[in-house]
Amino acid sequence: MARIVGVDLPRNKRGVIALTYIYGMGKTQASNVLNSCGIDHNLKVEEWSDEQIRDIANEIQEKLTVEGELRGEVQMNIKRLMDIASYRGLRHRKGLPVRGQRTKTNARTRKGRKKTVANKKKVTK
Repeated sequence: MARIVGVDLPRNKRGVIALTYIYGMGKTQASNVLNSCGIDHNLKVEEWSDEQIRDIANEIQEKLTVEGELRGEVQMNIKRLMDIASYRGLRHRKGLPVRGQRTKTNARTRKGRKKTVANKKKVTK
């Protein structure tokens, strides 16, 4: 079992794909890491030697911000936007979409479940 930066990589996947299981690492960065370590992209994780795993882990820790550190950085950026009361910060604070999406319909992921509002009853004469 290859464990890099606190993430268990799937054993039966190719190296490039397996590295994308690490938060903050996409295919391009995974490919760059494997190139700099001199590891074939088509090798599966179970075929990596302990030395190769160590090289990859060192490369990632030295050159990239990933996992917990990156999550903290993103949260700090959001908190900063909320503190300075920018438009994006206010949207985060209200739990609404931040990037200009419509909210009359859709936006259920950000807004949560529908809150049904009862109609006023008509007065009968």
